[in-house]
Amino acid sequence: MNSKTIVTLASGGLEIGISPSIGGSISFFDWLDEDRRVPILRKCHTDLENVLDAASFPLVPFVNRIRGGSFDWRGGQVRLAPNMPGDPSPLHGQGWLGAWQVEQRGGAEATLSFHHAAGEWPWDYRAEQRFELDERGLTLRLTCRNLSDEPMPCGLGQHPYFHCGPETRIDTRVAHAWTIDAQVLPVDRVPASGRFDLADRAVCGQDLDHGFGGWGGTARISDPGWPFDIAMSSPDAGFFQLYSPASGGIFVAEPVTHANAALNAPEDQWPVLGMRALAPGEEMTLAMRLEVNPRLSG
Repeated sequence: MNSKTIVTLASGGLEIGISPSIGGSISFFDWLDEDRRVPILRKCHTDLENVLDAASFPLVPFVNRIRGGSFDWRGGQVRLAPNMPGDPSPLHGQGWLGAWQVEQRGGAEATLSFHHAAGEWPWDYRAEQRFELDERGLTLRLTCRNLSDEPMPCGLGQHPYFHCGPETRIDTRVAHAWTIDAQVLPVDRVPASGRFDLADRAVCGQDLDHGFGGWGGTARISDPGWPFDIAMSSPDAGFFQLYSPASGGIFVAEPVTHANAALNAPEDQWPVLGMRALAPGEEMTLAMRLEVNPRLSG
């Protein structure tokens, strides 16, 4: 598939563009009325060349970083090479860096698939993304099935970018946060208070790149300059990642199924940290809904 191929879906005043060959990413998700187009997610600002410039991309079969690129697994060790320049810890799995296949498309729905053959990550798996657009928003279901003959660690997430300014706010509930070291890896779990309180607060330029636990599964994102509010929901995600660089302009709000660096923890801690071990043939799903609610004028 040509790297410039975009799968476009439309419903009501909403339109989404999907780039299968660039990590199965979203290139744009826009709100349209009679005379303007307003981005709901950050619009891709390259010509479909770099997934890090996309509006959103899938995280599979793990989320965030693996410390030092290695983790112990049932008597052995798995080692992975870095996959982003300047970062010694590989992150986000393989799906975001691979090409996805279009399995189905039509009207307001599309399904993409990604197959990983065992290699450095020593398990076969198949991932699928199902996009369902309606006049009120987008529902996106990410699924991963273990195709190997042995159990496979697995975790899922989505990585949507949003534009922001001084009046952009997020309102969500989290129980705790993890402080981070110079490599953006978790150090200590602390209460989600002070700078880690995400209840109805400014979200732009906050100098945060932290993981949160005890997430309530919903978040409201708003700005008085937007013609809509955004309601994010993900009932399968008990964890949340917020990236808000000090420079401002954008932020990332990620629903995820496990804590950062959970693969580096002993397996008996995985249930608390959200990491799964999928049996052969077993699958898991993360659903994310982005509801776009028009603001009442006057």
